[in-house]
Amino acid sequence: METARDLGFRMPAEWEPHRGTWLTWPRRDGISFPNSYDAVPPVYAEFIRVLVEHEEVCINVWDDAMEQEVRRFLESARVPRARVSFHPFRSYEPWCRDHGPIFVVRTVGNRQEKAVVDWGYNAWGGKYPPYDLDDEVPRHVARMRGARLFSPGIVMEGGSIDVNGCGALLTTESCLLNPNRNPSLTKREIEEYLRDYLGVSHFLWLGDGIVGDDTDGHVDDLARFVSRDTIATVVETDPADENFGLLSDNLERLKRFRDPEGNPYRIVELPMPGLLERDGQRLPASYANFYIANSVVVAPTFRDRNDARALELLRTCFPGRRVVGLDSTDLIWGLGSFHCISQQEPT
Repeated sequence: METARDLGFRMPAEWEPHRGTWLTWPRRDGISFPNSYDAVPPVYAEFIRVLVEHEEVCINVWDDAMEQEVRRFLESARVPRARVSFHPFRSYEPWCRDHGPIFVVRTVGNRQEKAVVDWGYNAWGGKYPPYDLDDEVPRHVARMRGARLFSPGIVMEGGSIDVNGCGALLTTESCLLNPNRNPSLTKREIEEYLRDYLGVSHFLWLGDGIVGDDTDGHVDDLARFVSRDTIATVVETDPADENFGLLSDNLERLKRFRDPEGNPYRIVELPMPGLLERDGQRLPASYANFYIANSVVVAPTFRDRNDARALELLRTCFPGRRVVGLDSTDLIWGLGSFHCISQQEPT
């Protein structure tokens, strides 16, 4: 069976041109925002309002009733509707980064062809069943777009990987090597799947994820490519904080990493927000969970003294884009932020 790599496909970097952004609207009956659902739709609406200035937004909805409810939220937020589309692709929970389609591209003649990689999805190691509908979303999208579909047959979430579009991939040992994902696969075998279906060749393995992250350590809460040779990573300066040791270890790894030519990566150190808790639970708040869209970067803020500094540093990373901070305090109660709820579709 020919793989995506055999046919010349690769996963583009998030900053490469988008056709649009995919979202899955949260269900009132879902488990992601216990006792707080009503605070979340306005956050989605504001996110969409920013995105539609720059690209299409495709929203997966449960049924017609949900679509009508979403339309009312968007109207209240004065979101222009011309670039918003709705799709009846049901999902129990809204984390489209992980259950949504991963697009790969190749150049054929003078045009770019897209395909969808349909990794298996098991709700972060079977933590939150049922998830069968969530797992079907990439197939629905590929069929709707008329795109080739690759099904590697292993579990992989979009938030667990980050690429620079030039062959390098960032990930974590705590997630990809966790026995609740692909217990029969070795590290080398997992790398081979990533080579075959994302077109990457160079692997940068970090260690553990931040405290409170129920995904077992997604890299999009830790470190992100912001250009082919630059990585933005969160650091904790308080030795008494639970994240201090693990983030220090990841920073040391990043400093030791070299690109295929033997050059070190440029590292931009983002602060962490202060401790954010709710109902006795530490929440995985991180400024690394930003989303890169056409001409704009949407970054989470947390009503924290480090918000301004994080946005300032991200603006140095994206001189050609507007960096917008949006309050993620209600969204993070679901244990994710703007990158976790979104999935880019390249042009």
